[in-house]
Amino acid sequence: MESAQELELQNTVGDREPNPHTDSSATIQLIVPGSKHFRWWLRVSLYIFFLLAGQSAAVLLGRLYFDKGGNSKWMATFVQSAGFPVVIPFLFFFTPPPPNSTATSSHKPPPISTLALLYLCFGLLLAGDNLMYSYGLLYLPVSTYSLLCATQLGFNAVFSFFLNSQKFTALILNSLFLLTISASLLAIHAGSDNTTNVSKLKYTIGFLCTLGASVTYSLYLSLIQLYFQRVIKNETFSAILNMQIYPSFVATCVCIVGLFASGEWRTLNGEMKVYQKGKVSYVMTLVWIAVTWQIASIGMLGLVFEVSSLFSNVIGTLGLPAVPILAVVFFGDKMDGVKVISLLLALWGFLSYVYQHYLDDSKCKATITRVDVNSGARIELC
Repeated sequence: MESAQELELQNTVGDREPNPHTDSSATIQLIVPGSKHFRWWLRVSLYIFFLLAGQSAAVLLGRLYFDKGGNSKWMATFVQSAGFPVVIPFLFFFTPPPPNSTATSSHKPPPISTLALLYLCFGLLLAGDNLMYSYGLLYLPVSTYSLLCATQLGFNAVFSFFLNSQKFTALILNSLFLLTISASLLAIHAGSDNTTNVSKLKYTIGFLCTLGASVTYSLYLSLIQLYFQRVIKNETFSAILNMQIYPSFVATCVCIVGLFASGEWRTLNGEMKVYQKGKVSYVMTLVWIAVTWQIASIGMLGLVFEVSSLFSNVIGTLGLPAVPILAVVFFGDKMDGVKVISLLLALWGFLSYVYQHYLDDSKCKATITRVDVNSGARIELC
């Protein structure tokens, strides 16, 4: 496969006669995406595993916390971001390379005040998103919660269109339609799906909060992509880690304020005593929720760094349909006909979205990189 692509490129380049006046100081390098190093594929596979495993475990543990006696929405929100110190050691392993003394940088780093303001805004957005997810986990079955989260892929397409110049195609519109129908079926089917013994009002609140969290998370990802394009303009892994650590720190501070302002901190001791699995299990459940969310974040950040933020969101959505199956096994959620149809529509919408990106990637089979020996300039043609 790789040899065929290389042959095609050689024929394409060979059709162009070299100009001795312009090409004497330049060399041509052929870079075939399919021939990326094995270690790159290994890293991507590892990040995918982190994202899928961390996300699934965090959602199930969050549901376990509420099912066994936990009732603090601010505590459930707090643990979604409080595990950020786990990410800090990665800064020492993924430090940016030293600047090249022979090349001058045309882009100055943004001022600290600008970065601080952006981190503050992102942190507030993240705290609100986590709080809405907590309401969803409190009032909804895991299966319904996960299927509603699948709509974030469609919302991401909308925000990408306006913020990141994403083009709409028939397949993407088909994906948006199917995901919307999938969520609508769950809303209509709310009465027979209420396995958490909550009122219809609370179920509706959980439904709307989860849908709002999907919208907010999609906006969050699109704004991060815009942030790297317009502000940082240099997407290094350390910069992405900073975007994870500092907004998470802000979100954690907001959760601490909310925990004390709401008075829920007074109920935590009693909540621990009445927790069905015991005090140790209560603490360990919260600790592992924090850890698994950070594992998922590492996977998400790794995929953003190695591939793209959109690909990271696609992989995150891929893991959502697996959670309802696990919820049937561990929590006894009902998987009736309407929910199966909703699940199939969500999968269909997901596959339609992924297939569109497959077609886009197929248009670019290889990259021709022209390297000027004298100036060191690199011109990439696809």
